[in-house]
Amino acid sequence: MLLAETEQNPLLPADYDIIWSLVAVAIIAFFMVKYAVPRLTQVLDERAEKIEHGLTQADRAEKAAAEAEKRIAAELNEARREAAEVRERAQEEGKQIVAEARDKAQAEADRVTENATRQIEADRQAAQISLRADVGMLASELASRIVGESVNDQALQSRVIDRFLDELDNTESVGATGSQTRAGQEA
Repeated sequence: MLLAETEQNPLLPADYDIIWSLVAVAIIAFFMVKYAVPRLTQVLDERAEKIEHGLTQADRAEKAAAEAEKRIAAELNEARREAAEVRERAQEEGKQIVAEARDKAQAEADRVTENATRQIEADRQAAQISLRADVGMLASELASRIVGESVNDQALQSRVIDRFLDELDNTESVGATGSQTRAGQEA
């Protein structure tokens, strides 16, 4: 039995191997706990701190971006409002300019029409005076031929011409009144 007791289980290592293994593990664990773990903890803490700092900066950047978007939207709305006001003012000024131009054109047209009317009236009067003089001369010659004598007396000649022209005016007035009366009856 001694033999059986001394026989070792092949799956279990010898006692001295276990002891030396425990000593080696203890030494390694001591160095690990003393030097490696604090170093790893420090590195992990630094890394966690950097990540938290990065997240904080990301949150700040996100808030800043949101504020910038709000500012940009507000400025864009303000710019649109100002553009609309500028457009409205430009349209109003355009309407005023068109109205002023229309008024100026109407005033110019009225002036031109008035000047043309005056010129036509002056030309008509000049033509009438010229025609009266010519008709008077013709009437004087005709009277001289009818009477058989020359009418050299200026006063007599003037009276004959005036009487002839008055009769001619009366004839024209009666003719114009008659044509107006006929036009009224036909209507």
